[in-house]
Formats: sequence, structure tokens, C-alpha cells
Amino acid sequence: MSTAKRRQHNAGFKAKVAMDALKNEETVAQLASRYGIHPAMIHTWKKMLQEGAAELFEKGKKANKVQESFISELYKQIGQLTVEKDFLSRRLGP
Repeated sequence: MSTAKRRQHNAGFKAKVAMDALKNEETVAQLASRYGIHPAMIHTWKKMLQEGAAELFEKGKKANKVQESFISELYKQIGQLTVEKDFLSRRLGP
């Protein structure tokens, strides 16, 4: 019975391997040999990269909408405070 410890790979390493797999310059078997990992992991990471790439661009759009919403709320508050200031300055006089 083997007590081999599973290696943990960081996100940067996984991205590098997946990008190399997407380039198709080497076979998956060659990449697995070069990086010392199982070919199934390369297929998994490659698939994750392909599926997750679209989310990178979606996050930018969502963040932009949130920012626009926040800015419009701030403009509303500025307008309300300006009206209140004008009203009070007229009521209290110079």
C-alpha cells in the first residue's frame, strides 16, 4: 500500500500548463512528461481555462454596471443636497 502524497499546484502553474495545452505545439503526453503530471489533469485544466475565459470578460461588464449604478446614486444625492442647500439659504437669508 502506497502512501504517496498528492501534490498541490498553484493557479499560476495550472494556467501555464493549460495555456501550453491550448497552443497545441506539443501533445498532452509530452506536456505531462515535461511537467510531471498526469495527462488527465492537463485535460481538466485546459477545459477549465476554456470555460472560465468567458467569465473574465463578463466580470468586467458586471463591475462596470455596478459602478454606473453607484455613480448615478451619487449624482442623485448631490442634486438633493444642492436643492436642500438652496432652500435653506433662501429661508435663512444672508
